[in-house]
This record gives sequence, structure tokens and C-alpha cells, in this order.
Amino acid sequence: MGLIGRLMAVVFALALAGAGAARAEPQQGGTLNSTLWPEPPGIVIGIHLNAPTLLPSSKIFEGLLTYDFALSPQPMLAESWEVSEDGLTYTFKLRQGVKWHDGEDFNAEDVVYSLTKFIPEVHPRSRPTFARTKVTAPDDHTVVLTLEEPYGPLIRSFDVIGAPIVPEHVYNGSDIRENPANRAPIGTGPFKFSEWASGEYIHLVRNDAYWLDGRPYLDEIYYRFIPDSASRALALETDQVHLATQNDIELVDVARLAAMPHLEMTTKGWEWGAPISWLEMNLRREPFNDVRFRKAVMHALNREFIRDSIFFGLAAIPTGPIHSSSPFYTDDVPTYEYDPEKAKALLDEMGLEADANGVRAQIGLLGLPYGELWDRLSQYIRQALGEVGVEVTIETSDVAGWGSRISNWDVDMSTTYLTTLSDPALGVARSYITENQRKGVLFTNTAGYSNPEVDRLFAEAASEPNEDKRRELYHQVQKIVADEVALAWLVELQWPTIHSAKLKNVVRNGLGPNDNFAEAYIEE
Repeated sequence: MGLIGRLMAVVFALALAGAGAARAEPQQGGTLNSTLWPEPPGIVIGIHLNAPTLLPSSKIFEGLLTYDFALSPQPMLAESWEVSEDGLTYTFKLRQGVKWHDGEDFNAEDVVYSLTKFIPEVHPRSRPTFARTKVTAPDDHTVVLTLEEPYGPLIRSFDVIGAPIVPEHVYNGSDIRENPANRAPIGTGPFKFSEWASGEYIHLVRNDAYWLDGRPYLDEIYYRFIPDSASRALALETDQVHLATQNDIELVDVARLAAMPHLEMTTKGWEWGAPISWLEMNLRREPFNDVRFRKAVMHALNREFIRDSIFFGLAAIPTGPIHSSSPFYTDDVPTYEYDPEKAKALLDEMGLEADANGVRAQIGLLGLPYGELWDRLSQYIRQALGEVGVEVTIETSDVAGWGSRISNWDVDMSTTYLTTLSDPALGVARSYITENQRKGVLFTNTAGYSNPEVDRLFAEAASEPNEDKRRELYHQVQKIVADEVALAWLVELQWPTIHSAKLKNVVRNGLGPNDNFAEAYIEE
């Protein structure tokens, strides 16, 4: 076993040991300090879906349901639900006595507005899901969704990230994206927005009127913006912060931090998200519109090196658009081993001859602005493609600028990662179906991939009630998009969450650190 293997064995052993430890009775009070990097462009889910947005906003807003580690639905704003035998009617009974943070009553009209107005207008992931439903409110505490055809994944569509419930009385009749409430959001969650000190922190405070008696346990949460990764690691080491996740900690530091007696680490909590990182190529531009170029890119990249030396083993190599943890995954697809000579042969076949400097093509790469790890990934891609004669210019931006350029198709290539979620119909199809090319909307089909057969297969699989038939349809999808290299899939991400041993109940379900933290507490 190599160094990485030995280090990760220590990490996972410690994680398992921590998971099995006895829990004391929750304690009331205390301040949770968490790192958050980079600073998000906003904190209203749906309007923004960047990873730094989700962490604080999932404490402010709630969905109808949440999901356990096995991705089974659990009550949230809906206390119960029924699905008709024909799969066409979903009836949700809402909790009574729930208040918005401004004191107004939560009711069924909030849900109807969120699912029929808010989400279709601003939410790129969920717009196709709820576009197929009719939503009505027979009374103040009942919501009925009616479908024209069965849609099995629908029951897994009501998490806070995919279907945040927003206040109808605040947003109705307004320009959603320009609503003043976006700067001081109003939700039903266990924590209320208090302050956003630009460049310093986001401050949330306890919702004393929360619907779950005695919750939350914490008095307040600070999400602190610490630009330097070494400083973020030091803050954990010295108990200045209690929690770090996703892009907060350099992966090279994970094993060292996890071995410290006052810290715990887990990779659980990403069952719902199942994130995959890829190199996105703008298929609307040359040379990316030629599949031979895209295949050359795949052969030029050593993804084992990316996994081991950039992500330090906290990753796996994907074969296509569907995460290997999914029951719909298949590895029976065209694959692309690291082979620079094959990459050069494909470029030769295209007629991309090298000039006197050995350059066959010049392209730009907009790097994901989430920290040093992603900077190193961009540098490696530049180096690897340069070795086959493709000269790459690395372009940089802040989070808002990156999102604007990607969503407006103003790039050659970009690095990114997206959650693929519990079902391909929810988190995968959005990046490949033709009708989801929506200029100006991030995390849609921004690459511009289009294949009518793939569109048909995704649509058929979404409405097919038989799981075996769905699996076969998705297997066909994977073979086609892998053969056409719709995207250059890099790694399946296995994000660590590192936290103080005093912080309890921080990862409780499949949403992990994107849970609402109502049950989190600090043990003194």
C-alpha cells in the first residue's frame, strides 16, 4: 500500500470510530463557527446553486421532504404524503403552526407558488421536473400534485436544494431575481438570516419560533470567509472554527487533520449529491464540435494522476454521466485510457497540424474559482493538453463572473462539478437534454450537447415505471454520451467533512452538511 493508501486507511478508520461513538444528550446553546470558501454570490437556493450558497441557505430554507442515507424520503415541511396507485397523484399534508421568519403563517399557497412560479422561473435543475406537474391546494394544509404520466423520481425531488419552499407573500408579483428579500432571505428553517459582512462572514441566528420544539440547539452560526487554505486548516487545528467541508480544506491536509484527537472526519453525507467533476467543452465552437477533438482531450488526460495527486485519493474515475453509486450505472461504455499518442493521432486525423512551436490549436480554460485544488487542476489540464499540441490559456474569475460566463456560453472550456443526485432524471438529464439549453441560466446544458436519441431516451426513462426497463434505457444513454464525449468526465468527488469532536449531529442524512443543522449541538 502506497503513502496515499496508508494515509486514507487511517482517515477512514478514524471516521468509522467516530461514527460509532456514543452520543451524549444534546446541549442547548453555543456558537458554531464554520469556514466557507469562496464567498457565495447569494444565499437564496434556486437563484444561486453554487456550493457555497447551499451550505448557509439550507439552514434558512426547507423543503417538503428530506432524505436519509439510503435516500428514503423523510418528513420536513410535509408531515405525511400519499402517492396514488397509478402514480399520477401526490398528496402532501403540511405541518401546521409553521411560521416564516417574518412571523407570517406558512401554508399551502407558499408551496403552490414555489413549485409553479419560483422554481420554473429561476431553478435550472428542477424546472424540468415540476414543469410536468399541476399543483393545487384544496385547503391551507394540503397540496396535491397531478401528473399526466407517471414520474417515479418525483418523490425524490422535494429536498431543500431541489425544491426550496419560499414565502409567496414576499415573492409573488415581484421580479424574483431582484427581490430585496434575496439580500435578507426569509425562510422557515431553524436559523434566521442576521447579517452578511462582505469579505468576512455570514451570520445566522436561532429561530426561536421553529416548528420543532426545542430545536435548534445552537444559538447561532457564523460562516467565515477565510481566503487562504492554510489559514482555514489552522483555524480547525486551533479550534477557531468547528467545521469545514467541500472546498474549504486542501485535500493534502485531510489525513493530517483527521488524525488529530480533537477533530473527526467523514465522507458520508454525499449520498444525495453524488458529485462528478468534469471538463466542460463548448460544443458550439470549433474545434470542440468535432468528436475527434473531444476524444483527443480524454486520451490526453491522465485521470489516475488527477485522482491520486490532485484529489489525494478522495475521488474515483467516472466512465460517463451517471455516478457509480447509482443503481442505473453501467461501465459497459466506451472508455478512454491515458494515451497521448492516440490523442495526437486523432488531432492529425482532424488536420490540426503543429506549427513551428508545436502548437496545433489554441483554446481558453476558465477555471472553477473554488480554491487552490481547482487551480492545480487547471494547471494540470494546461500541461497535459500542451503535451499533445493544444495550447491552453488559463482564465480566472470570481464566483459570480465564472457563473455569468458559463451560463452565457462565453467560454471555450471550463472546470466544474455538479451533483448528479439520487436519480438520473433529477441530476443528470439537465446537463444533456437539448431543451435544457437555457442561455443565462447556470447548471443547465451549458455545453450545448444535443442528440435527439439521447433526448428521447431520457424522456422515456423518466416516465417508465419499471426499474429494469429504466436501467436499460439509462444504459443506452451512457453508451451514447460516452461515445460522443458530451463532457470530459474527470473524477467522482468524495468530499470530506472535518469537524470538532465537540460538534455533534453534523452529518445525519444523505444531505450531509447541506442538512438544516436543527439537531447539531456543541458538547462542552
